[in-house]
Amino acid sequence: MKRRSRVTVAIATAIGATLMLSGCIGDDNGLGGVGAQLGTLKVVATTTQVADFTREVAGDGASVTQLIQPNQSAHSYDPSAADLMALSKADILVQNGAGLEEWLDDAVEASGFSGVTVDSSTGIELDETDADHDEHAGETEAEHAEHTDEADDHGHDHAAGNPHIWTDPKNAEQMVETIMTALSTSYPAKAADFRANADAYIAKLTALDDWSRTNIDTVPEAERLFVSNHDAFSYFVDAYDIEYVGSVIPSFDDSAEPSAAEIDELVADIKATGTKAVFSETSLSPKTANTIAREAGVEVYSGDDALYGDSLGPAGSDGATYIAAQLHNVRMLLRSWGVEPTALPASLQE
Repeated sequence: MKRRSRVTVAIATAIGATLMLSGCIGDDNGLGGVGAQLGTLKVVATTTQVADFTREVAGDGASVTQLIQPNQSAHSYDPSAADLMALSKADILVQNGAGLEEWLDDAVEASGFSGVTVDSSTGIELDETDADHDEHAGETEAEHAEHTDEADDHGHDHAAGNPHIWTDPKNAEQMVETIMTALSTSYPAKAADFRANADAYIAKLTALDDWSRTNIDTVPEAERLFVSNHDAFSYFVDAYDIEYVGSVIPSFDDSAEPSAAEIDELVADIKATGTKAVFSETSLSPKTANTIAREAGVEVYSGDDALYGDSLGPAGSDGATYIAAQLHNVRMLLRSWGVEPTALPASLQE
């Protein structure tokens, strides 16, 4: 069953009343609307990552409002009245997609948003989750297709797999392309600028991927062992041939909790594989990660050394941008494997 967000009727009613009084409804919404014509394209982006991508592409060609703030969970976000107001005025809404923002449909309905929605996961093949695999184990192709149709009929996002697509820089490049196309279509006068901005940023993402791969490749594959706080890094570990031993929270939803049996199993796996560290994440409590690391007799990376998973960090932190967060994560992993990273290329030193 689809999890409902906690956008209350009271907030939605208040927003509607405010907008009616101010005459805002419909003024700036829609493809090529008034906002775009006046050079003030209004964009709302859901997560810290897609907001960062959108700002890089938009430059000064649009104003970008970010809903989820640093170190907040994207899975259980509760939109505020200010968020709904921003949505009501937006020309474009950029979302991560892939089933991450389960609260978004309610927010869109409550705000009256009628602009263009951009799903930045478009064109990206999603990793299947453990739940997906268990639910459809043993199905024939015809049975799977039948269940897919049934899910679609009931409004379920059956196709959504692990939504943490941005952890692979190659996926980030695709997301940037999707965002660039949407902005260019909405604001043709700025299309050349959006294209140039996207090209410059994608070049940095390529440099990030090359640097990460070069450094990770210095570690023998058998020693590339990784335990995270929750299952948010499947695309990352696949991209760099890292052995994912397990996660403290055995789910891609960071609001889940591990059972005692699951904790015991992870501790045993850490010991059996020779994994040297457990990584907490900046947006999650390190309490259970600390417990597992202590029981397994390994180091825990938390606090300033925690990884940036579901959220980027605040301004001034090591994870204030997507590229900075990825560099931080790779450095921490390399440290846990006993490797000193090489110097960054000039394009990533800015």
